[in-house]
Amino acid sequence: MTTPPPGSPGPVHIRPCRATDLEPLERHMPSPGRTRRHAARLDRQEQGLSTFLTAWADDVPVGTAQILWQGCAAPEVQARFPGCPELNGLGIWPPELRSRGIGKSLIRAAEQRVHDAGHALIGLGVDDDNHRAAALYLRIGYRETGCRYLDRYAFLDSDGVRQEVADPARFLVRDLGEGTPGPA
Repeated sequence: MTTPPPGSPGPVHIRPCRATDLEPLERHMPSPGRTRRHAARLDRQEQGLSTFLTAWADDVPVGTAQILWQGCAAPEVQARFPGCPELNGLGIWPPELRSRGIGKSLIRAAEQRVHDAGHALIGLGVDDDNHRAAALYLRIGYRETGCRYLDRYAFLDSDGVRQEVADPARFLVRDLGEGTPGPA
């Protein structure tokens, strides 16, 4: 549990997603278009491919993130960082809750799980146009690697049409080393 700064919701609890969380997640943090994003992430977790973390304040979901245990799917990243779990899909909702420590708490919870699973390194991708996120990641100990790639994904828009996206991105890493991750 993390106590947020003044002006934030009540204490934030972070835990893996449960099947019973899907309805409140969709109600409070709706998936874009027809993606069923939360259900897909829960399905990956149930297959052992990820850990889908959820942040809750006053029994309301306010953030999500997932650990992809097989790492980033981009071949450029796989070649340079094989076996490096990736923190992916970090999101805080509603937007007015951003910059209140919830994202940092989710990151630290993910780092702790990765460390506890015996990994010395965690990585994440950040799109070139997401300067705010990049600044946060660098401030809390992630470092540039020089590894660039196209973050490719697809989704169904509100009309049910498949949209494919390829955003230029860079891969950052944090060495978890022998110690545990820093405080939230």
